[in-house]
Amino acid sequence: MKAILKLIVVALIANALWHVGSALTSYYKFKDSVYVATMEKGRNENDLRQKITELASIYDQPVTEDMITIRSEEHHTIVEASFTQPISVLPGYEYPWPFSLSVDAYVLTPVKLNGLVNPE
Repeated sequence: MKAILKLIVVALIANALWHVGSALTSYYKFKDSVYVATMEKGRNENDLRQKITELASIYDQPVTEDMITIRSEEHHTIVEASFTQPISVLPGYEYPWPFSLSVDAYVLTPVKLNGLVNPE
């Protein structure tokens, strides 16, 4: 009987770790994609906001356009958002896990070398 209880506890812990790990992995992939999108030069704030919501839908993150704050300071573009995602920790119980996205991308315009084809 003890062995069965131990197996049940281990199965519940493994289930919780799987769901939490999957949610965190998806969040970090989303965060990395937002960073790459933020570094692209030539995007205005509305285009960037739409790109971030597209990425949120790809990575199953509950982020809407009104949750996103975008600031531009000199060569920095700063994107911030906070949201809560329910994670099934135990069968039949979802925990509202808070996430906070903060991306600070350093964006520079590349220097064009006039007439220089192959710099050596």
